[in-house]
Amino acid sequence: MADAILLYAVPGFLALLLLEVAVMRAGRRVEDRMLGYSRRDTRTSLTMGTVSLVVNGAWRLVEVLVLGLAAALVPWSLGHGWLAWTIALVLLDLCYYWDHRAGHEVRVLWASHVVHHSSTKYNLSTALRQTWTGEYTVLFFLPVALAGVPVEIVLAAWSFNLLYQFWIHTEAIDKLPRWFELVFNTPSHHRVHHGSQSQYLDRNYGGALIIWDRLFGSFEPEGERVVYGLTKNIKTYNPLRVATHEYVALWRDVRAAASWRDRAGYVLHGPGWSPVVAQDRELVAA
Repeated sequence: MADAILLYAVPGFLALLLLEVAVMRAGRRVEDRMLGYSRRDTRTSLTMGTVSLVVNGAWRLVEVLVLGLAAALVPWSLGHGWLAWTIALVLLDLCYYWDHRAGHEVRVLWASHVVHHSSTKYNLSTALRQTWTGEYTVLFFLPVALAGVPVEIVLAAWSFNLLYQFWIHTEAIDKLPRWFELVFNTPSHHRVHHGSQSQYLDRNYGGALIIWDRLFGSFEPEGERVVYGLTKNIKTYNPLRVATHEYVALWRDVRAAASWRDRAGYVLHGPGWSPVVAQDRELVAA
């Protein structure tokens, strides 16, 4: 069911993408802050998304098995009514927040998620630039199954969450009404998340809702014009290199580390961690 939802959405994704291109070329919403499209960047994003869809489809059986085993541990089921759907959509969004946050704060997970941040453009094609190695994500959604939500609803809520996030990858929409910006994730909030400036790093992790960022202290409003991409951009459009460059960098750091403690630090700490940086922080704290 979940895969079918995403597959049925693909024509809609492409139609909206073409509409965004047409609007930009027509000049009706073109402003200095809008970067638009480049063919090579868009081609890379579409390739990443296509392969990701195939990989996720092949992996779905394992995800169903894992969620099914979790659901079997609880002696109740919420059924298929409105309560199950409400809990699934809200609780899954909360779990997504922590999944997303971990993807930024644990380097081995960042090696997978960094793919989505590797473009210096910000448009609807960027939403399709997805990792090929995000299999760990299902572990973060176990609490939804453990709450008694049927597996098929968990997967559907997961897909709806991803569908929601497609439209927020655009510069063509400025700020939305204040009440909407207060509760939901929006293009303005998510532009911040893709920013490479220091004030924007590791902010606005929300999926459909922005309330978790406000609650857990990771919210940042859009102010300074966002510069998209990584703090050190990889300057390649090769999909294989985009998918693996951070794993390669991580392996180099682990191989060169002087101790097993440092090796574990490179894997489990956030991007940018090193024994020298850690020692400097300890000195400052002392």
